[in-house]
Order: sequence, then C-alpha cells, then structure tokens
Amino acid sequence: MSLSTIQYSIDLIQEEARELVRKGVVSRQQPIYSLCQFIPAREWACVEQELEKCNYLLRDRIGDLMGKEQWEND
Repeated sequence: MSLSTIQYSIDLIQEEARELVRKGVVSRQQPIYSLCQFIPAREWACVEQELEKCNYLLRDRIGDLMGKEQWEND
C-alpha cells in the first residue's frame, strides 16, 4: 500500500467545503477549523498552510472560505 500525497490547493479546499455544506454536514456559519474532522490528521497541516497562504484564519467562517456561489434556480 502506498501513501498518496494530496496537494491541497485553495480551490480543492473550497470545493470540499461546498460539498460538506451542500450535504448538510457542516454549516456556513461554522469556523473553518471545523473542516479538520473531515480531513486526515496527517494532511491537515498542509491544509492549514494553504489557508494561511491565502489569508484565511481558522476562526473565519466556512461561508467566507466558500466565496461567491452560483445558484441554478434563482
């Protein structure tokens, strides 16, 4: 079994957050650090680095991370 290293780009993190919100697993109002329970612990440091690089704080809301969303039926 080989360990694969996932590159966590901000786009990937945002997409994961959108998917978790869409499924109702997390709320847009929760802090970004709530996402850590859905990302393997060994990979969380990479996620944190990417968030910091993009000027996100772990206490910011998931909704801030998700940015603008497009609605299909407005």
